[in-house]
Amino acid sequence: MSTHFTADPDATGAAVFPARPEWLTLSTAFADEVPVIADRDDLVVTIAPGAGGGAPACFYPARALIEVDGDHLGVDPATVDPANLSDRPRYAPAWGALTHECGHARHTVWEPPDDAPPGVVAAAMLLEEPRMEAAHIRRRPDDRHWLRACVKSIVAADLHLFADPATAPQMTPAHAAHTAALLLGRADGGVLTRREVAPVARVVQDVLGADTLDKLRAVWRTALRTADDDGQTMLDLGRQWCEILGTDPDTDPNDPDPGAAPDPSGTPDPSGGTTGTGTPNAPATPSPLAGAIAAVLDGVAANVAREKAPEDPAAVAAAAKAREAAADEKAREAARSVFALGGPRTGSTATSGTRRPTPQERTAARVLARALDTAGIRERVAVKSTSDVPPGRLRMRGVRAAEAQRAAGATVTAEPFTRITRTPVTVPPLRVGVACDVSGSMGWARDHVASAAWILADAARHTRVPAQTASVIFGHHVRPLTHPGKTPSEVTEFHSNDNWEDIPTALDALDGALGLSRPGAARLVVIVSDGRFRDQPRRDGQKRLDRLRAAGCAVLWLTIDDTDTPLDGATVHRLTDPTAAAQAIGRAATAALRAATR
Repeated sequence: MSTHFTADPDATGAAVFPARPEWLTLSTAFADEVPVIADRDDLVVTIAPGAGGGAPACFYPARALIEVDGDHLGVDPATVDPANLSDRPRYAPAWGALTHECGHARHTVWEPPDDAPPGVVAAAMLLEEPRMEAAHIRRRPDDRHWLRACVKSIVAADLHLFADPATAPQMTPAHAAHTAALLLGRADGGVLTRREVAPVARVVQDVLGADTLDKLRAVWRTALRTADDDGQTMLDLGRQWCEILGTDPDTDPNDPDPGAAPDPSGTPDPSGGTTGTGTPNAPATPSPLAGAIAAVLDGVAANVAREKAPEDPAAVAAAAKAREAAADEKAREAARSVFALGGPRTGSTATSGTRRPTPQERTAARVLARALDTAGIRERVAVKSTSDVPPGRLRMRGVRAAEAQRAAGATVTAEPFTRITRTPVTVPPLRVGVACDVSGSMGWARDHVASAAWILADAARHTRVPAQTASVIFGHHVRPLTHPGKTPSEVTEFHSNDNWEDIPTALDALDGALGLSRPGAARLVVIVSDGRFRDQPRRDGQKRLDRLRAAGCAVLWLTIDDTDTPLDGATVHRLTDPTAAAQAIGRAATAALRAATR
């Protein structure tokens, strides 16, 4: 029987509390978390050094008591906060042991009858280990991580792997079958993986033979599908287990007859004794089975250390909210620096002057404004309502219903008049930001982006759609071309001779000025660049772009060459004619507005 599940109704537990009160406090804190894990509110938890009856943890069903050995905690108990999921990885084996016992408390609800053969009961309780854990992770999938974290300590205790070389698993059918149930059964149950247990599977098959192992596997797989309260099936499976191995069902394998003959499968050890279940002499070196078990348990522990532990949804949400607040503040600061101060006073990133807009640009602005007006048109919502008084269309069925109610002396609830009202729908505002790269390779974009920025800003003045636009250039620094909420009277031109691209600050400035990462508007950011960035601005710019896209902001990337390298996730439009930049931006803006009005 398992060393950490005590069915004895007279068992009282093994914990003896030391003087330090931290263990009592920690026991209470663990007990507060148990109702959610075990789906029971009657369990008592004790954690202290020496608790658990020699196992990492133990469950006493008769007393609804879970004990956890504090020696497996590994950290100062005064620092433990089990209510915080982010704190649990520090003491993952101990928390896994608690989770394992909670699984017993919830799923091991059958009890063997008093007259059941002890060998059958022991085999059934052996099969209960993987069955219970499989049932637990079906109910709470995230707990798989914690069950994996305690496999090394739980299985090592069940197999007496490290306690005494004389009791460590040997190359015998009984030990091989016991190991197969605990490790291969957990793999079939979904707690471990078949790759992780492959070293043990090979040794077990060498000892048992393929046919016997297949028969045992069929038994534990049936156990994995057995209901929590189906004790009769578990006992039947325990009986089959004994028959397959040829063991006496009336003999408890945990209490061998001291006068039994030596195991014929034992192998000689270097000191002249024999190994196996009946050996008087312990082997000088671990058996291949014990070595394979140790390798598997160490491998699982290493994999668990690399895995990401389940996170507290509240903590994750709080951290995400804090990151978003920090990103918003950084964006607002960038907007103040760029649009209020014009960016740093030094540096080569600069505008080259202004000019009056051409008649063609004025015409293009008005055409874009009309296109935005059209895209922003939303049909009025028709709402049908009824009433007991005019106005409205009279329905004779409603009149007859009202007369019948009056004749019967009942309260008149019929409403014979129907009417349809059409309510205008508010047009969502439009926010468009433009960022143009001014590195030396972007000379083709200077005149066209300057013209497009003015056209977009002037169109926002003429359209009935509540629109705001802003545009910047980015190189070593970020400078504004058009400001949010302001209509420029002239077109601002700029140089293109930088050798650096500060796209992260450009996106932050547009976000902070226009609220591109906040819902409630149709949002679009347009980036004009060949994408040939250094590693740092490319990495940080990708983060900013991903954040905007996750918030629902559309991203258009304008370029002219198939060899250019835009950031991932942007909608790329390659211009065959650079003079069409303004039209491409206008079409994207109207498409964004049209999508928001659907």
